[in-house]
Amino acid sequence: MVASKHSPGPAAEHAFRTGIIAAALVGLAAIGVLYWTGTIALLLAGYSLVLLFPLYLVAAAVVLSVWLGYNTDATDLRPVYRNDRRS
Repeated sequence: MVASKHSPGPAAEHAFRTGIIAAALVGLAAIGVLYWTGTIALLLAGYSLVLLFPLYLVAAAVVLSVWLGYNTDATDLRPVYRNDRRS
């Protein structure tokens, strides 16, 4: 018997959105604090914002999606057929 899989509901969507916003705020605050304390220079802070911050957000989205049940694999795919009935 195949177990039916249900897609996550509105609570998971809200949790994902909230988690991404929280991750973005934490990441921006971390870069700001590191620059403010003089740990990183302005050039490194800019590099972090332009190149590293988007990668950080992608990693946070991957972790949140797996945790909230958005991960799918090949067993979740259904075949799609096209009926081309030209008479």
